[in-house]
Amino acid sequence: MKFLSKSEKQTFNFAKKFASKLKGGEVLCLIGDLGAGKTAFTKGLAAGLEIKNTITSPTFVLMKNYKSKTKKLSLAHIDAYRLENGEQLEGIGVEDYFNNDNCVTVIEWADKVKDIWPDKAQIIEFKIGHGNFREIIID
Repeated sequence: MKFLSKSEKQTFNFAKKFASKLKGGEVLCLIGDLGAGKTAFTKGLAAGLEIKNTITSPTFVLMKNYKSKTKKLSLAHIDAYRLENGEQLEGIGVEDYFNNDNCVTVIEWADKVKDIWPDKAQIIEFKIGHGNFREIIID
């Protein structure tokens, strides 16, 4: 599936709608350059999961967890920007989130930790196009 976004708001709304398809247990691997829309997408996912918290990229803490007030799903938001490999995430117990049917796991900069992606990981690629468009490709 491909989606062409013209703004951060469109990326947010696309992700919010995409979240309605999530059942729990998904691992979403977000790949793309700085400013390509990964965090905007994650914010939209959180809104679609009815998470009321302000979503910020966990660059320095590696992972933030959010619980929905109305749904039984939580969101594990991981930022692998500063990492060199997946082994560095294993130390914080990331596999527990990968195997949790009550959690959606989102990994920004997922290409840096490709060595630990679960088989069921869903790859979402963000490309900056001409004219500041963003192309979102869901594998």
